[in-house]
Amino acid sequence: MTKAELVDILSAKINLTKKDSERIVNIVLGSIVNSLAEGDKVELRGFGSFRSRKRNSRDGRNPRTGESVSVPTKNIPFFKAGKDLRKIVDDGFFPDDSSSTDFEEELKNL
Repeated sequence: MTKAELVDILSAKINLTKKDSERIVNIVLGSIVNSLAEGDKVELRGFGSFRSRKRNSRDGRNPRTGESVSVPTKNIPFFKAGKDLRKIVDDGFFPDDSSSTDFEEELKNL
């Protein structure tokens, strides 16, 4: 799914203009990015959590020349799927029983 497809689904589901839907998607994604840039963790219960991980410096190789290069220390974004999301993806469908979580209920309504 692309960002544009997400905007289309959002605008169709809650009767918003595509422009308003795009603003909402941009605000949500921008908030996640800003929090990660500030070193904060973002947790969306049932869906998963985003955090920043430090990758230490290391020696690498230029694949074209084989020359050794130094790769500096950097922070990378990391996503860990939540329990509900993992179960839905693993099962390949939404459960029909009454033990569904709020997250699963929202996904069923999409």
